[in-house]
Amino acid sequence: MYRIVDVREISPKVQRMVIDAPLIARKHQPGQFVIIINTEKGERIPLTVADKNPEKGQIVVIFQEVGKSTTEMACRKAGEYLFDVVGPLGKATHIEKLGTVVCIGGGVGTAPMHPITRAMKEIGNEVITILGARNKDLFTMEEEMTAASTEIRFTTDDGSRGRHGFVTDELQSIIDSGKKIDLVIAIGPAIMMKVVCNLTRKYELPTVVSLNSIMVDGTGMCGACRVSVGGETKFVCVDGPEFDGHLVDFDQLMKRQQMYRTEEAIAMNKYNEEHPGGCCGGHHD
Repeated sequence: MYRIVDVREISPKVQRMVIDAPLIARKHQPGQFVIIINTEKGERIPLTVADKNPEKGQIVVIFQEVGKSTTEMACRKAGEYLFDVVGPLGKATHIEKLGTVVCIGGGVGTAPMHPITRAMKEIGNEVITILGARNKDLFTMEEEMTAASTEIRFTTDDGSRGRHGFVTDELQSIIDSGKKIDLVIAIGPAIMMKVVCNLTRKYELPTVVSLNSIMVDGTGMCGACRVSVGGETKFVCVDGPEFDGHLVDFDQLMKRQQMYRTEEAIAMNKYNEEHPGGCCGGHHD
């Protein structure tokens, strides 16, 4: 059992949860994730560690309410206990001094990007961060990402903050400026990562992506998280979650992400019927 230290909504339907997990906080490296089981009969939810405090023995996860399990977890309160937290899982990000690294976060992809950005800057890279969202209210961890970056830029689909457009528009402007880019890291929705990789491939810019495939056990046994990378089958949980973006079959990934949409909708509808008005009568401030 893992105690919840704090949980609060940081943007619409996005929660920040602090958890007592001393061993994980001590061992975790940028890029790695945990699997959380909310209740004894709950689903296994893979979430990247957005931050940690080894001294306090705490980790921070950020998650979006997209289905029954995450909606249920958003209703937990400080002082309550999660049934289980397993980790750190997956391979850590390869951190080295390269020169200029462009870190691109889309939506809640900012959360897993944070420890990577910070580590890349600490080792001596110039880190240009591009954060994209549908509108200005949907940015998360803005303060932390600003501190972890040399320079930070924003894009919004509706033009309410920063550049009116997509993260690729901002990346294109950096490329057009003649700036030498040594590495691009992109984390966010699969379609965003695909479009980023299509752009960087044209300019032969090395690009790393962190994949968010469907996952069950997280230890390489079930095969649910399999993806095609360079024509080979890889398991995101043990071979990743990070891969060379130019080798990932994003179309297959997106197709597999849709596999359980019907079942997810049925579970969510049933949950809403059982909890009219929400399980906790509103969100945390």
